[in-house]
Amino acid sequence: MKKALVIGGSNGIGLAIVKKLIAKGYFVEILDRKEIENEIFKKEEYMYRFFDMLDFDEDLIKELAKNEDITLLMITAGFGRVADFEYFHNAEIKNMMTVNATVTIQILRLFYERIKEKVPFYCGVMGSISGLMSSPSAAVYAASKAAVCRLIESVNIELEVSGTENRILNVSPASFKGSRFYGGQNQLEVLEGLAGEIVEHLFKRDCLFIPQYEETFKTVLERYHDDPHEYGLHSYQYKKGSGRLDNNRRVKIGYLSGTFDLFHVGHLNLLQRAKEQCDYLIVGVHNSGAWKGKETFIPFEERMKIVGACKYVDKVVQSCTEDSDAWNLWHYDKLFVGSDYKGTERFKRYEKYFKDKGVEIVYFPYTQSTSSTQIRKTIMMKTKDVKIDE
Repeated sequence: MKKALVIGGSNGIGLAIVKKLIAKGYFVEILDRKEIENEIFKKEEYMYRFFDMLDFDEDLIKELAKNEDITLLMITAGFGRVADFEYFHNAEIKNMMTVNATVTIQILRLFYERIKEKVPFYCGVMGSISGLMSSPSAAVYAASKAAVCRLIESVNIELEVSGTENRILNVSPASFKGSRFYGGQNQLEVLEGLAGEIVEHLFKRDCLFIPQYEETFKTVLERYHDDPHEYGLHSYQYKKGSGRLDNNRRVKIGYLSGTFDLFHVGHLNLLQRAKEQCDYLIVGVHNSGAWKGKETFIPFEERMKIVGACKYVDKVVQSCTEDSDAWNLWHYDKLFVGSDYKGTERFKRYEKYFKDKGVEIVYFPYTQSTSSTQIRKTIMMKTKDVKIDE
């Protein structure tokens, strides 16, 4: 059975490409954060797997790269927005570069042995016309796409020299309708033509496809290369006049605080669930000498280092006496709390305080594989003065 892998295949142009590949007799594996909303394909025609490029599952990609039935890879996952650089939070910059560039390049590397083979292997990546020229008010997006465009151009030379006819197709469109990229809805009938062209270039093993090149973008690129500065000014004024500028903060900042003594899987689960609901997670560590009336086992500085080393934590700080005081410092959007605090006088007060500040209090059940109480008892037993027979 012919198999294809489409990363980002549940929405927009990725979904339209999946439809085209199924029509050509492919069984398609779809990797995406969300499942296809409507049952538009038969179950025997595709398989969906959850895949978050911000939490890169390298083992899954390695497994798929070894599957010799998969002879086509298309990466369409990515995101961006039109906004002036000053309105980007560092977390948004990191996420955009990670999804659009870093992880995309890592996936290509893991599939590279397959791409370099002499037998046909079809591979493509959704780049952008923004990656081929300056794009003021989309500078971060342009930077992420430029990285991929330059990589593909360079690696295709290496592939040619190696003797294989396989290439990585750089699909670099401008904006197009029919996808959710700019907040619209999936309209496969609108995307059908573009998806068909992309698939056609994939099977030709072309290096570059710029939709509407002859009609529009040949002249645009010539203007850019003739005078990049003049073109950049024109591009900026065009974006500003189009009403597409979105200079609002997009990043959701989360905050939680705790003692994190004897760090265990319950702590890890809490941090993971919190990170899943925000873009930038700040964690406050208590610097008190007691934990629920008992002395902590791990010094404050070491607890800070342990929490800060967790991949789900973006920033670790010393907690404030009140979480409301922490809001004055970090202006977070979500406050994560254990569900056992819900209804307490303290959090009734917080709910009232945050009501007009746009802060959502998220109550999480606190679970752990081994209770911290039992851990404490075990440590205390082992640290007692015990006579050892020699």
